[in-house]
Amino acid sequence: MGDALIWFFSNIGMAFYNFGYAITHPGLWLDWSNSEAIMRVIYYGGSVEFFFVVFVAFLIVTGLGIWRHSIMWGAVRVLEGFGNAVGRFFAWAGLLMVLQQVIVVFLQSVFRMGNLTIAPFGVGFTQSVGWFSEELKLYNAMVVALCCAYTFIQGGHVRVDLFYATAKYRTKKAIDMFGSIVFMMPAAILIWMYGWYFLWRHLVVPKPSASDTLDRLLLKSRALRWNVETIGFSPNGFNGYFLFKILLACFAAMVFLQAVAFFYRSYLEFVEGPESEGKYHDHDWLEKGEEAYDHAEF
Repeated sequence: MGDALIWFFSNIGMAFYNFGYAITHPGLWLDWSNSEAIMRVIYYGGSVEFFFVVFVAFLIVTGLGIWRHSIMWGAVRVLEGFGNAVGRFFAWAGLLMVLQQVIVVFLQSVFRMGNLTIAPFGVGFTQSVGWFSEELKLYNAMVVALCCAYTFIQGGHVRVDLFYATAKYRTKKAIDMFGSIVFMMPAAILIWMYGWYFLWRHLVVPKPSASDTLDRLLLKSRALRWNVETIGFSPNGFNGYFLFKILLACFAAMVFLQAVAFFYRSYLEFVEGPESEGKYHDHDWLEKGEEAYDHAEF
């Protein structure tokens, strides 16, 4: 127990040093012409050091927010604003997916075309119609991964409430705080840890592993080369499946940030009372007749 506490608090202390060192020596991890810099990014992106830097930042903002609520409200507005902006932008991928599906159906079934060329700025991009058909999964993945936090902010996720709906106001806020800390954050961290190395194993060789130490990865950097996954499920099908791995990491990061924002909002609404409920909330406007789909519960 004593060793665990020493390890925990020593890592909290080292977080300040590690963050300061990374800021003052950007070339060690931003100069991607150097293979060692790439390996440092791979290592620290899923490392204990990075976890404690984020954890300490969370503790600092939380402490300042408890001292001055305006600071915590500012963090809520920034994080929710980021989630809303990203979600509202990538929600258009749903429309693009529908339009492209209509075009693919017409080209395949009506015009019997095998290839499609897109050249909006004079630079041609030619792929088979099957390639564009399989690419539709990418748009769907964009909506799922990048609009998840936005949907949560808007209260659009369907949820099963066994006792939450009938609970008192402060009880609800306590449940929200508990859920964000115990469920949302750990789940996002686990997905990030899996997705981070899953991503890089499909981008570079030698393949990195979560068990590799920094020294071992630096040794591997001598043979490092880019090996981006471009294998499709069919000979002429979509071959950019590495983009799905990037979206998985983005999904985990956005869910974690929204978990922080949700914890802060729930805490502030718990402390300040019902008059602060929905404060600074950028809620989408609903047209008449759409209210039944808002905050759907079963």
